[in-house]
Amino acid sequence: MTSNCYHWKKYNTLLLILGFALFLQTCSSSKKTAKQPKQGIEQESVLANIEKDSTQKLTKASPPEKIEKLSSPIDIDRMIVGMTLREKIGQLFFVDAYGYYKSNDDEAYQELITQIKENHVGGLIFFNGNIYGQSVLINKLQRISKIPLWITQDMEYGAAMRISGTTRFTPAMGVAATQNPDYAYWMGKITAQEAKAVGVHQIFAPVLDINNNPNNPVINVRAFSGNPQMVATYGNRFIEGVESEGLVATAKHFPGHGDTGTDSHISLPVIDYNYSRLDSVELVPFKSAIQNGLQSIMSAHISFPQLSDTPDVPGTLDKGILNRILIDSLRFDGMVVTDGLEMSGISSHFSPGRAVVKALKAGADLMLLSPDEATAINEVVHAVRTGEISESRIEKSVRKLLQWKKQHGLFEGTEIDIDALSAKINTRKNRVIADEIARGSTTLLRNKNNILPIRPSKFPEVLLISVADDESGNTGSYLARRIRDYHPNVNFHVFDNRSSEEEKQAMLKDAQDASLIIIGSFIYVRSGQPVQLDNDQLNFLKKLPSDKPKALLAFGNPYVVHDLPKTDVQLLAWSANSDQIRNTAPALFGGASIHGRLPIEIPGMYPIGHGIDLPQTTIRFDEPETVGFNVDSLRRVDKIMREAVFDSTFPGGVVSVLKDGVIAYQKAFGYQTYDKTEKVETGDIYDLASLTKVIATTTATMKLVDKGKINLDDKVSQYIPEYKQGEKKHITIKNLLLHESGLPPFRVYVDSLKDEISIIEAIKNEPLTYKTGSKYVYSDLGFILLGEIIEKVTGTTLDKYLRKEFYYPLGLSSTFFNPARFGSWMKNRIPPTEIDTVYRNKLINDEVNDERAYYLNGVAGHAGLFSNAFDLSVYAQMLLSKGTYGGREYINSKTITKFTKRQTDISDRGYGFDHKSEGFSTAGSLASPSTFGHTGFTGTSIWIDPERNMAIIILTNRTYPHRSYGKNISKVRARVADAIISSLISE
Repeated sequence: MTSNCYHWKKYNTLLLILGFALFLQTCSSSKKTAKQPKQGIEQESVLANIEKDSTQKLTKASPPEKIEKLSSPIDIDRMIVGMTLREKIGQLFFVDAYGYYKSNDDEAYQELITQIKENHVGGLIFFNGNIYGQSVLINKLQRISKIPLWITQDMEYGAAMRISGTTRFTPAMGVAATQNPDYAYWMGKITAQEAKAVGVHQIFAPVLDINNNPNNPVINVRAFSGNPQMVATYGNRFIEGVESEGLVATAKHFPGHGDTGTDSHISLPVIDYNYSRLDSVELVPFKSAIQNGLQSIMSAHISFPQLSDTPDVPGTLDKGILNRILIDSLRFDGMVVTDGLEMSGISSHFSPGRAVVKALKAGADLMLLSPDEATAINEVVHAVRTGEISESRIEKSVRKLLQWKKQHGLFEGTEIDIDALSAKINTRKNRVIADEIARGSTTLLRNKNNILPIRPSKFPEVLLISVADDESGNTGSYLARRIRDYHPNVNFHVFDNRSSEEEKQAMLKDAQDASLIIIGSFIYVRSGQPVQLDNDQLNFLKKLPSDKPKALLAFGNPYVVHDLPKTDVQLLAWSANSDQIRNTAPALFGGASIHGRLPIEIPGMYPIGHGIDLPQTTIRFDEPETVGFNVDSLRRVDKIMREAVFDSTFPGGVVSVLKDGVIAYQKAFGYQTYDKTEKVETGDIYDLASLTKVIATTTATMKLVDKGKINLDDKVSQYIPEYKQGEKKHITIKNLLLHESGLPPFRVYVDSLKDEISIIEAIKNEPLTYKTGSKYVYSDLGFILLGEIIEKVTGTTLDKYLRKEFYYPLGLSSTFFNPARFGSWMKNRIPPTEIDTVYRNKLINDEVNDERAYYLNGVAGHAGLFSNAFDLSVYAQMLLSKGTYGGREYINSKTITKFTKRQTDISDRGYGFDHKSEGFSTAGSLASPSTFGHTGFTGTSIWIDPERNMAIIILTNRTYPHRSYGKNISKVRARVADAIISSLISE
């Protein structure tokens, strides 16, 4: 702080001797001030300063003339003796501020200076702003104020309620839906951490109202529950979290704002209950919090005619509510804060000063948001002079506030460390916790015919209609993008107050073509607005085809299910912020478990505690910390891949890490070619080369073994007559899978044979080069034959069989043979693999790189499959889940175990799958011995570690521009794998 700050470190001896005389002098001065308001004086002084020195900083203020610096330790009573009456009264007022950048001559900034210097306000209540804007403004204002300012802010669902860029949490009701009170603690703790970092001392939260009225227009999801004890439990944990960081929590709105259908911002609500009802319901959480040492309570602008001698007076101004019930009966001795005095429940019935006088007499201490502070202060001064209220009553509240300021070290310095903010606010740790709460809050009320989890194979065409009570198209479009992460065909429309008749007709037309209609409800809780669907919205939604299944997603008001009771799916997600949407979308497709429980009753439909559990059955994208990775360590993967691109090991590539059902890392590096004109994207589709052997041919074989249509001990001769003679008659399916058939690794063939029939015949007649089963020789030829066998057994081509049995039902929309058939647009998504100067004499882009596979019409057992990182992650999870994905079994678990374990001493192979080898391995040195997978000639690999429940996928086009390139690919694979595994915190 500067020398202009009021440190209170030394107390003038003269003040001790002449204290009483000074008191009389200041009172006399106050009388003069009351007769001559100073608003105009400040304007003159600012103008004078500008004229005197245009470079003078307006944030500086002259040292106060009447109050000397006090000694340390601070003596609050002596401070009060040295304050004028106006200064004492001013300390009780809290004015609004907005945390955005303001120039020194900004009108709002100058008004704050006036409030601080002329009205001597005790603190500020910040509304909207951003991290740096609010922090810088607080620093400037604290330097101006003689007595340090007490900073307050509404932060019911995190600092993000008011400060953009901070951590946003699920609203209170969603937190209670998780069934985990510890989440309320962490919500309070992280909120307080971030609030403290930007200079806030008191948080106006939690809401301890019982939301037992579905028509409540202002509380709704802001309350934890409709059950008093549940509100008490979660509220206390939130308060504990806030206080663990040294901040003050404020419970609101006493004695209860939950059971009203009127918004106190607009008019005066009335709750006509007797004390017995209030004591058994509304007061339960407040009593519990007070017993636990609650420091502050905010009053409600609500009338309680059965509890008051003045039934038309709001509780904030009612002695019967604050003094008799809160202070006397409940023995609360903390700080009582009014709700905003500018609200119509107060301001339309009482002048600014009368409201403050009545609030003080009722028992309130701090006055928030008076509609006219200067007038109110003058009126309170007059009330003291006329004896209506005593100065000692004023001092009682001032003493509380100054004591708080002393306890929280404000007199020792209030400067916010701007440079430290980025290490304290919206950190990855904070976001991970907030995301976990958001996922846990998701509550499924209805799931007719098991629509969830949604399977693209069952519902190939999805229509999403975003229904909003304002122009919230961006929110709905964000939901559409997140749903498209898991479904390839999603049509999206916004229905709000801008929707034309033509747009409505287009929605209805698209609804006829959809196999599933998702209604995203973005009906928020806003002051002065209805919380249900309006007639126009309801009438439109009733026109949607009755024979189409419909899923209602409520991102806001949970009672909206009352309006659409016949929807087949009813899912509550509590809030429409992007973080909540991002954490809800995976649950629709099984990417996150659903286990929330309803914390309220939805009358006539669902009781408190209702909810349907669904397990996680598919993968989702999430932060690395969620599954135990150290992000800083994981960044080594970035360095390795960028070095490989720089060294021309490959022009670009994608790395994907799957662990515990979460894609915890997926990044793209470099470019599609060395021309560096087309950056690699994570969704790019790569030629998998020999990964085809496992993801296609081995997978199909496992399925056929399950069905009993193929046996591993079957002789190949059963399917290929040419193998009935000589040594070939001993070759089995098992030998082909283990690469122990006796066939050579490969033959060129295509230098003279350029059609499928000729190549297959040549392979069938290829002589053996060693005794079957005597050694391991990796052979493309054996897998080409295995692909032929699969086609004979299934009666269809390999690609069609896999598409039907695996790729389509698994939702692998980017996994296929022959991508060229999808049109020229596909080329942009496929990095080229080679400039062929021998056989095809062209750039190989959307055609298989392997020549034999190319002349086998692009579909072969050894090569030809294309895919991307996401699809391969799904495939890997299916194997890690022992053949099950999305709640459906694709391969028997015993078959998965059998095929993926090491089978012979001759090699490290499983059936089809490779295994981590002893010594150097492209799976890395840290992978567990049971790790299995495969590599591809074009620069692709997939390694699956079942002991760690993880998979590492690397996709590159290292063969570009010529297959002689990328010699270091094996080392890169190993280094990436080791960097990933060593990043696991538990390791």
